[in-house]
Amino acid sequence: MPTYNEARGIEAFLRQFDEQTLPRSEFEIIVVDGGSSDRTGEIAARHADRVIQQTSPGIGGARNDGTAIARADLVATTDADCRVPRDWLERLVGDFRDPEVVAVCGPDGPLDGGLKARLVFFFVRGFIRAAALAGLYGTGGTNSAFRRSALEAIGGYRNLPHSDDVDVGFRIRGKGRIVYDPALFVGLSVRRLENDGYLRTLLTWVRGDLRLLAGKPLAPAGYARREY
Repeated sequence: MPTYNEARGIEAFLRQFDEQTLPRSEFEIIVVDGGSSDRTGEIAARHADRVIQQTSPGIGGARNDGTAIARADLVATTDADCRVPRDWLERLVGDFRDPEVVAVCGPDGPLDGGLKARLVFFFVRGFIRAAALAGLYGTGGTNSAFRRSALEAIGGYRNLPHSDDVDVGFRIRGKGRIVYDPALFVGLSVRRLENDGYLRTLLTWVRGDLRLLAGKPLAPAGYARREY
């Protein structure tokens, strides 16, 4: 998972992996720090197997850096402000039992933000589910996993100002089957949406996804190395 100045919440985030139903000996935790000026790296080192400094640009670049040093062929991604279910990793492993599966993704929803946030994500999840039924999978950075060999075969994440996670889903489908598992529900903070505005953020996401589908470049609107 990528991090940047997450000292306030990184310990609580990492402690949830002590409660996973998949035995701790069967997975590793890799934190890729984007040059934090606080104690993020120091705190993460107490709980993660490896903490490295990011060398590739963008949030997708941080995920590429982590993938490059991962020991296993299955790589899961989430964010430092997320909460995953206790059986998250076990379910992901189960979804990959089919050797044709190259990626698995699931829904996410707000941990905060009140009724407005819940309503927004209700419609967002409906859109994502409909897209999945049509064969388009967003593989969001908060809640996805990949067969490492397939991810590396497409060149990993591209350095895009946003929607780089969705872009991976569009490209990796040529390597095999993608599974959308609705039981893999991950809670996420809506702090970025609260800061930048729900409508503005959602329009950025939708426009970015549509431009990627059309093979067009994305307008600059990045959010890497920002604090919320």
